[in-house]
This record gives sequence, C-alpha cells and structure tokens, in this order.
Amino acid sequence: MTQETLTPGADMEMPASAAPSVSSVESGGRNAPVRTVGRVVEESDYEPSEFDKLKSMYENTLSTLKKGEIIKGKIINLTKDYAVIDIGFKSEGMVGLDEFTNASELKIGDEVEVFLESVENKDGNVILSRKRADFVRIWERIQSAFENEEILQGRCIRRIKGGIVMDLMGVDAFLPGSQIDIRPVRDFDAYLGKTLDVRVVKLNQQAENIVVSRKVIIEEQIAGQRKAILDSLEKGQILEGTVKAITDFGVFIDLGGVDGLVHITDISWGRVNHPTEVVKLDQTVNVVVLDFDAEKKRISLGMKQLMPHPWENIELKYPVGTKVRGKVVSLAEYGAFIEIEKGIEGLIHISEMSWTQHIKHPSQVVSMGQMVDAVILNLDVQEKKISLGMKQLEPDPWSDLITKYPIGSRHTGTVRNLTNFGVFVELEPGIDGLVHISDLSWTKKIRHPGEIVKKGDRLDVVILGIDVEQRRISLGHKQVQENPWDAFEKLYNVNTEVEGRIARIIEKGVIVELPSGVDGFVPSSQLAPKVVRNLAESFREGDTLPLKIIEFDKENKKIVLSVVEYLKDRDQATVEAYLASHGLLDAPAGEASDTKSDDFVFDE
Repeated sequence: MTQETLTPGADMEMPASAAPSVSSVESGGRNAPVRTVGRVVEESDYEPSEFDKLKSMYENTLSTLKKGEIIKGKIINLTKDYAVIDIGFKSEGMVGLDEFTNASELKIGDEVEVFLESVENKDGNVILSRKRADFVRIWERIQSAFENEEILQGRCIRRIKGGIVMDLMGVDAFLPGSQIDIRPVRDFDAYLGKTLDVRVVKLNQQAENIVVSRKVIIEEQIAGQRKAILDSLEKGQILEGTVKAITDFGVFIDLGGVDGLVHITDISWGRVNHPTEVVKLDQTVNVVVLDFDAEKKRISLGMKQLMPHPWENIELKYPVGTKVRGKVVSLAEYGAFIEIEKGIEGLIHISEMSWTQHIKHPSQVVSMGQMVDAVILNLDVQEKKISLGMKQLEPDPWSDLITKYPIGSRHTGTVRNLTNFGVFVELEPGIDGLVHISDLSWTKKIRHPGEIVKKGDRLDVVILGIDVEQRRISLGHKQVQENPWDAFEKLYNVNTEVEGRIARIIEKGVIVELPSGVDGFVPSSQLAPKVVRNLAESFREGDTLPLKIIEFDKENKKIVLSVVEYLKDRDQATVEAYLASHGLLDAPAGEASDTKSDDFVFDE
C-alpha cells in the first residue's frame, strides 16, 4: 500500500550503500523496489536481512496524521509574515504570525502545537492553524470545568440583547441578564470591563456555544445565610431589606438571600394605587414579618405596621365640627372620598355638597386629585367611618328663605324642568320650587305641563308653602289670578243652556271648552239620545255642541253638561239634524243613563 499520508521525520542514519536520502517508499511486497534519488534500489542489491533492516528503519520515521488533530511541530523557518513548521509530513505547513500571541518571541527550532485542518490542499501543502489549536485546548479546559462544576473567570466585553458577552479564556461566552445576580440587573453597562467569577451551565460543542452563570455561585455562597434567616424567622420580627422587584400587587423585598412580599395593602395605612408611589427599586426599607411558610419559603411582610395606626385617638384630633382639608381620592355615585391624611378618609355625600344644587353625581362639584375643604359631621371610630360636608362651610340659604319668600308673595322665575306632575321653577340660582300640575290653571284640565309652558319660559308664581327641613318650596301659577269659580257659580247654574267646543275626546266622554274658557265634561251617555258606539267616529275635536248644565261643583271645580237634556225640549227636526250631523240617524235609541257625576273625571 502506498504510504501517501506518511512523511519522514528527523534525519535518520542510512547504510552506506543507500547514500542518497529517501523521499518515499512503496511497500507493496517483498520484491518492491526502494526508490532513491537518481536510481531505484532493488531488493536484489541487498541481502534479505539487510533489506528488512533498512525498511524497518525507514518505517519508524513515519507518523500517521489525521485531520482535526492537534499535533506538535518544529519551526524550521521564519519569514516576515509566516512561520514554516515541520510536522513530520512529506511537506511543511505555514502558519501566519498573527495567530501567535507571542510572535515576537518565536525562533527557529521552537516546538509549537498546531491544529491540522487539512492533510493536503490542491497545491499539496499541509493546512495548519495555531488559533484553532489554542481554541481546542481552551475548549477542552472549559469542557473539563463544565463537567467538574469549576469556577472560571471571564471579562465582560460587550452588551447584547438579553445579556452580556464575556471573554472566557479567549473565547466568547454568553452571560444572560437573569444569571448575572440574584437580584434583577437593570444596568448591564455597569458590568462592562469587569472580571467576574462564573460557572459554565450549558455547553454545545457542535455550535461552539457557551452559557455561563454568576448567579449560581452567589446562590451557593448565600445558601447558608438563607437557611439561617429561615430558621430564625418569627412573626413580628423586624428586618431590613432591599426592594428587589415591584409589581401591581406589591413589593418583593430581598432579606439577604430570601425574598418576602409586602402586599400593596400592607405598604401604607393610606390609599396606594401603585407601590411606586411609596417605594423605588433598590431602596433599603424596614419591614415586619407578618407570616411565613417554611416549607414553601413564602414570607409575608408589612411596612405600615411599623407606623402608628392613624385612627388612634382620632376623636381627639378630629372632633365633630372640625374644618379639614383633603384630597379627592375616589368618586362614587353617592359621593366623594376625601383623604384627610394617610390612612384617614371621609365621605362627602352628594346631599352634603350644596345647600341649593340638586347634585346627581359628585363630578359636578369635585374632581379626582382636587384639594377640598370640608367639615367633620360624624365620626364612627369603631367602623372607621367619617362623614364630611362641604355645604356646611357656608351659611344655609334656606334658614332665612321664609323671610325672603313669605307665603302668598308673588315672584317671577324661570322654568328649569318639566315632569308629568308639574314644573320646577328657579326663583334664584340654586333655589327651585315646584308648581304642581293642578296649580297651573283654574279652568283647564292639563294632562302635561308642556301644554302651556316650555323649558326656559319666565313664569309668574305665588309662594304656597316652604318646608325648610325637606328643602321644598310649593308654588302656584293659577294663584296669580283670582279664583274665577265664584263668578262661574252665577254664570253656570244648573239647567243653563250653553254652547261648548270639543277640546278633547276621552274614554268616558268629551271635554268641552265653555265661553269663559273653563272646561266642562259631557259623559258619552249624554252626547245623544241614540247609542254612540264609537265616540271618535261620531265626534271630532273642534265640533260645537248644544249643551245644558246638569251639575256644577264649585269645590271640585267641575261642570257636567248634557246634549240629551238640551234636545229634550226641541222639535224632531232639530233632533234629527243633530243626529245626522254626527252620523247617528240609524243608531238604536239610547236608554236612560244612571251615570253619576262622580264618574265624570276630567283628567282621564
């Protein structure tokens, strides 16, 4: 077999008969010739014993080399840029001086380690690498450190996403941000240029990927400290710690290797919307142990418990009637919560915000964060509740309202609101009174106030009554004029004949307007001597009816009229003309009605 992967090593002694140097040998069999410079040495030139000895001496100078190995070679020449290295192969290799960390100290004859990248390139040269050899040796060292959990030193050289790149014995290693310290690291740049003790926690030789951790070393160092803390924990114990992390629900405190949680409700006696309002990261704070679970290593801590409870002796500090100033911290449908001091809040009910305004929501008067003045109205120490008032800071305008608006006095106000039952009229800013629907007119049966007034109208009114405690004023509009029913009593006697215009058709009859503007009621049974099956088909609003008054009630302001009674004394032609005008000629004759006057309700 031809030995193309074998090369002569150092000079060897040859028999005198083989004076020329040997460059190669083919050992295909006993009779294979030995090639020499200038001629071929045949086996027949030597005795068998001499040939075997010569062959053995030559083969001992050959080395078997494999790609990917680290081998030792000797520098046989140095140029400006390269070192020529003999590795005992048929040809030498060249390595750039920039691959040596000590290039200036190299000299011919030095023995160096190189990495065999290729046995032979297209030009027949050996491809060697000093850098790769160094890397393999370093990797072997790192591999050993990984397997034996050794601590190595690395220098932080640059920051990348998620962590830091370290120089670990000349190769790059990744130190994740979560593995730098047991506490969250917020400034990676502060570590650049520093040398840290680390441990290899992940190694991928194929990808040449190295992950290291400093955190595991610190955790091992403080393991004893953590155990000592857990063993000595007891409720009520006061400790010093550092704010490690802040969340929406609380603050994690590092107690020296052990973390505890201060819930947001235990940070302060006052209202805390977010922990950052009170603490900041890396801040040193004192805490008290509220509870702990040794098995789960959960520790509940408190901060507010180290401060006096704000409700202690509060009745001495804030007696009823005291004027206070606080900040609006919450709004509800029924009022506003005011923080008088940390841990002490009071409620201003919407009814205590204004003497005169009708407050539907506290946002009409106050806003979140606003500083307001108030008065202590009530203090419940047991329930920890304080009732506050804002309107009490000003005189009650209702206290002298009777003097300003005596009963029976006449005033003019502005219509502010209409309801089914009446009209609210503003007498002055903040002072409203109600005109009930029944007090809008002496003569009209009003179904809704909108029939005679609209919002914004100026309306003359008379003060009918004032209830200071209930904050109510009763007003009347019809009382501005004299009661006309005294005159109506003479004008509309029973059996008086009048004409009336249909103003409204209702279920039991029709409402008619009489000449003086007063309304009267005609029951359906009194509209015709014939049966009226459908009032809306036979009668229309605006129709004029001949009528006779059959009832007059001054007290209840009611006038009842009848067409039937009017037609009783009329001739047949008049009766038929009336029936024909309302399409009632073919209707069956009506029966006598026993309808009572009490059935005639105008406002139906």
